[in-house]
Amino acid sequence: MAKYSEKAQDKVEKTMHEMKEGTLKSGSGKKVTSKKQAVAIGLSEARKEGAKVPKKK
Repeated sequence: MAKYSEKAQDKVEKTMHEMKEGTLKSGSGKKVTSKKQAVAIGLSEARKEGAKVPKKK
């Protein structure tokens, strides 16, 4: 059984791609350089869109 939905996986993939290009920005406007932070942003955006994502711990 998948931990995350397809929609959430796609969102994380897009944010990782943006991070590698150097175009991903955090909430404060700074450039994101951490993989963990990019994944967290992707999951957060997926949650807002209603995708199946486990709750934050």
